[in-house]
Amino acid sequence: MTGADRPGGRPHQSEGDVNLSPRRQAWAARNIDPSSSRLLARDEAAFLHQSVSTPCLNTIKGAEGAYIIDGQGRRYLDFHGNNVHHIGYGHPKLKEAITRQMEELPFAPRRFTCEPAVELAEKLRDISPGDLGKVLFATGGSDAIEMALKVARAKTGRFKTLSFWDAFHGAGFGASSIGGEQLFRGQAIGPLLPGTEHVAPFACYRCPYGYEARPDGTPDLETCKMTCANMVRYVLEKEGNVAAVIAEPARAVPYMPPPGFWKAVRQACNEAGAVLIFDEIPTGLGKTGKMFACDHDEVVPDILVMGKALGGGILPIAATLCHPDLDVLGEYAIGHYTHEKNPVTTRAALTTIEIIEEEGLVENAASVGAYALARMQDMKSRHDLIGDVRGRGFLLGLELVEDRKTRAGAPDAAEEILYKALDAGLSFKTTMGNVLTLTPPLITTREQMDFALDILEAAIAAY
Repeated sequence: MTGADRPGGRPHQSEGDVNLSPRRQAWAARNIDPSSSRLLARDEAAFLHQSVSTPCLNTIKGAEGAYIIDGQGRRYLDFHGNNVHHIGYGHPKLKEAITRQMEELPFAPRRFTCEPAVELAEKLRDISPGDLGKVLFATGGSDAIEMALKVARAKTGRFKTLSFWDAFHGAGFGASSIGGEQLFRGQAIGPLLPGTEHVAPFACYRCPYGYEARPDGTPDLETCKMTCANMVRYVLEKEGNVAAVIAEPARAVPYMPPPGFWKAVRQACNEAGAVLIFDEIPTGLGKTGKMFACDHDEVVPDILVMGKALGGGILPIAATLCHPDLDVLGEYAIGHYTHEKNPVTTRAALTTIEIIEEEGLVENAASVGAYALARMQDMKSRHDLIGDVRGRGFLLGLELVEDRKTRAGAPDAAEEILYKALDAGLSFKTTMGNVLTLTPPLITTREQMDFALDILEAAIAAY
């Protein structure tokens, strides 16, 4: 057991900002009032401590639209939101629908169905790619992922999985096993599930296979021959008995797949008899400027998992959507959860999808996101601290580097810019230590995007 991978050690900080750093403590000393300090102390005493959670950054007393309001009354444009706030916080139509449903039917015991649950299953079938049409609901993405694993095992008669290092698929033991972040699968909490193979992910700006991307961060496919996809095929062929390949079609770091990557993986899965599972928990329902991230690549998985924003930023609900050929476990209980067909959570999800469609939020993410990417590229041309700009729709990233030639990361700069941005009224998160990761709600306007990018550019220029 190494010092970086034991209780009290420091695993690689791939997900979010470090919650015990000196800069975090200095920010809190400047910004937290006595009342919030007391609540934070109570929180710290009551909750188990864990990275990127307790001890908490601050207290919160309000959330409306694209904004959160902290315990001191300061207002932040929220470009983090754990990817739940697609329609903004506290949407009036959603609150009204939830209230009405609680009055009409507050709960459905197991063995009974109800109108909202069936309507939601039918709606997800309608908006999802391909012929995905059989669904199960859960209260969280981690459970939905593990239901997908059960289905893949039953369909194939195999138990092995192939996934990617640095991926996040949830915090349960099964989800942590296929995930690739040390924060969730380190030796301190093992052993995990057997047969969970991993390969290096697509990451063209920092290709783990050693190939140089072009100066704009895009891959040189003539040179690399898409080795990242070929490695998936190689492992599938060598193992010979993999049940499923599971992946984020767009990595939430963020990294976008090279052109043709998912078509190559889809073909490899077909030839190996492996189920392809796409985790769209953070990226589904319009985040990338299409209803699902895999729509950009014109690839249909066998199973698609969604969650987070499905509950409209108010209630927890997730879904596992499968091809009808995977309806093979009728004699078993796959995910017989207490709230499987809860009328209130399913009504919330139905209403959330209605709002996304009625307000043109997917289209807004595409247009404002394209504007943001163009402006971020312009920022890169004027600030050497920015090594790479990438994203789609409202999944956006600025990777900071100390030197563009060596591409050495600049985590100190990323952390300082994070807290300067908070001081100016913008909340976002860092990933992989040095990537400023922006995941705005789908309601974000061009004016709000300019406000956010003005803050970031000023902080980058001042570093």
